[in-house]
Amino acid sequence: MSVTLPTVVPVLPSANIKRDLDWYKEKAGFELLFKDGDMYVGIRRDNITLHLQWHADTKDDPLLGGSSVVKIFVKDVQPIFDEFVERGTVPNDKLRRNTPWGTHEFGFYDMNNNAIFFVQDV
Repeated sequence: MSVTLPTVVPVLPSANIKRDLDWYKEKAGFELLFKDGDMYVGIRRDNITLHLQWHADTKDDPLLGGSSVVKIFVKDVQPIFDEFVERGTVPNDKLRRNTPWGTHEFGFYDMNNNAIFFVQDV
């Protein structure tokens, strides 16, 4: 029997849901899908969905027990890179071409040090 896994939705930690929602809208072009007060939101851009969950940043509820990393694979990284340069999200010298692992890619950090990468296999 074959199992189909249709999608993955990363849940990223957030210290401030409102601030981070505004940042993802302005700097990454995401739109709000749903919001549960100031504790949890879903955002989407095209076929990419992310959830942001508030954490208290205490010993019992650490905000960043380690870094979260999301890699979004695209067919052509150049147009999305150009857009993110125009938005001021990344400087124009951050596109890495022909990496040793066979990609063109760029990345940035959100307001909680979650790393977001856009990657094109070459």
